[in-house]
Amino acid sequence: MTAAGIAVPLASAAAPRRRAATRLWLSVGLYGAIFVTLVLPLVVVALWSLVDPKGGWFAPDILPRGLSTIHWERAFADRGLVQSILVSLAISTLVMLLSAVLALPTAYALAKIPFRGKRLVELFILAPLIVPGLIVGVSVGVLFFRLGLVYTIPGVVLVQAIGTLPFMIRVLAATIEGIPDDMILAARTLGASPFAVARHVLVPLAWPGFVAGGLLSFVSSFEEFEKTFIIGSPAIQTLTIKLWTTLGGKVMIFPNAAVVTFILLLPMVVIFFLADMAMRNEKALASGMGKL
Repeated sequence: MTAAGIAVPLASAAAPRRRAATRLWLSVGLYGAIFVTLVLPLVVVALWSLVDPKGGWFAPDILPRGLSTIHWERAFADRGLVQSILVSLAISTLVMLLSAVLALPTAYALAKIPFRGKRLVELFILAPLIVPGLIVGVSVGVLFFRLGLVYTIPGVVLVQAIGTLPFMIRVLAATIEGIPDDMILAARTLGASPFAVARHVLVPLAWPGFVAGGLLSFVSSFEEFEKTFIIGSPAIQTLTIKLWTTLGGKVMIFPNAAVVTFILLLPMVVIFFLADMAMRNEKALASGMGKL
């Protein structure tokens, strides 16, 4: 056997080992980045929420001198914090439902109806994500003040829906694109009205998109601060405004801020896990986010 004949099998055997080594280093880098950017900060925040006030946590100590649940007990003893959690959950639910209702016609038009300037419409839909929330809040606040919607739950729901509609529209449009036109045309041929088509055809078939877009809308609403602060504060106290109040002042109390941060994070983590269990179709979410 010649040298060239021996080299070919050796090269073929070395290629899988190089690919395996590459995958190993990519996995190590990915999990390392996740640990540094996500897990480690959460661990630090968790430790701050459990710091014993008698011992504190000062440099150069790597870990707190003592642990205590007193900050959690004080947090849940605060009626204002519990009320802000309930208000945030209620507002986020209303924003999610309103976004779904308002997004369906626009998403259908973008997915199924050809018209000139569609690209401009898509860019216009993304405008609330491009413009800072502070500018949107101030601009809308002038109009809401004249309409009497300032410092009200409906005003906060409407201003938050401005920021959540792009998520819902893009995800729904990506989902509706996958619905065969024959089914919609067949329903119209059999005499179904547009409302009946939307109720009996579009909504059931686009249900994964509603779940994915609703998830994004709920999380976006739950985390919203700037527009909510301008339109609703101080009458409407959501959890983000409560967190800002906790972080405000000349002296920031890290344990209290850590407790509120975990309370703000917990519902979103639970929602993501429930959505992953209930909705096994990730294509709608992936395609919608790809369009964003």
